[in-house]
Amino acid sequence: MQYRTMPSTGDRLSALGLGCMRLPVDKKHRIDEAEATRLVHKAIDAGINYLDTAFAYHDGHSEPFLGRALADGYRQRVKIATKLPHWLVRERADMDKLLSIQLDRLRTDHIEYYLVHILTEQRWNQLTDLGVVEFLDRARRDGRIGHVGFSAHVGRDEFKRLVDAHDWEFTQIQYNFLDTEYQAGREGLEYAAAKGLGLIVMEPLRGGRLSQEPPEEVRAIWDRAPRERHTPADWALRWIWNHAQVHVVLSGMSTETQLDENLRTVETALPGSLGDDELALVDEAAAAYRSKMKAGCTGCQYCMPCPVGVNIPECLQMLDSYELFGHKASHQFGYMIVAGGILDGQRALASQCTECGRCVEKCPQHLPIPGLMKDVRRTFEGFLARMTLRFSKAYLWLLRRRTVR
Repeated sequence: MQYRTMPSTGDRLSALGLGCMRLPVDKKHRIDEAEATRLVHKAIDAGINYLDTAFAYHDGHSEPFLGRALADGYRQRVKIATKLPHWLVRERADMDKLLSIQLDRLRTDHIEYYLVHILTEQRWNQLTDLGVVEFLDRARRDGRIGHVGFSAHVGRDEFKRLVDAHDWEFTQIQYNFLDTEYQAGREGLEYAAAKGLGLIVMEPLRGGRLSQEPPEEVRAIWDRAPRERHTPADWALRWIWNHAQVHVVLSGMSTETQLDENLRTVETALPGSLGDDELALVDEAAAAYRSKMKAGCTGCQYCMPCPVGVNIPECLQMLDSYELFGHKASHQFGYMIVAGGILDGQRALASQCTECGRCVEKCPQHLPIPGLMKDVRRTFEGFLARMTLRFSKAYLWLLRRRTVR
């Protein structure tokens, strides 16, 4: 196993972390206790010491499962990362209640890495008013949590402001060779690293999609590899581990075969291990992927802010991802998370577009944004999507009452 030391915490962490959002499941889509436990134990025995979970993963069953799986001495061998589900917070006391529930679920008296989950600038300001800074400081002082960070799916500029908003020790971002200009992107990664934050990467394979058989044009590029040939997943993971700033790459492995493949890759995927010719090949593959996207938004955000609140880059990125990889249901739900205001109450839907045209004037690529917003609306805002949005908000209201009241 390859290990990297996070300067902000001093911890020696496995470069490959186990993400506990895609654990093995049975026919009823419940966590397969026996198979998932074997997977977790095998990962730890192989040297993985960073396990990432969250309150909501596997419909709330990931944390309790992990607590059971880490019995018999396994807990002492790992660092647990989990997250504050801030969408359930309405007052300061809720934060302590939620942390207490998480400690009970995980069967531990402390959590080494604690993140504010899916953070936005607006929600951080609201949480600050509710006392989140005092909560985090007190929990750190009394030993309930070890290190404080945040995860985010926001744009580059907003991400930078979040980095500067608090004395964070680490952050978790989506990053892969297709997303260098998306969300925090390369610039956000480098900014956080320059500030001394530890860096945890999620979605290195874009939800597993970069590990699938690629389009013919991309396969032809991989087949021209100057040295040994790798699988698509190998290329994607090696490219991230090539970044010295990255400390842990999370992989949501659901089979032992996936675990074995990633364990083989991480052994030799050291910082700077890819040559210039290989890096050029990855850039070429990324360009081939992007050429198949409908909008081709680069995420520069010159179009923002929209006068009526549409999150234009997120809308276009979600459309492009769907056109490229399919899987409409998952993209539709992701769209409702980032644009529907499920978590922070801030709607940014494509249907809010008034076709004022200001974004077109600012776009350096001259994209027909109003027309593309219509495509986004038709794709992601049908009847079922609207019902999903209403159901999700009702479910969160009920969950909040059952959990913290």
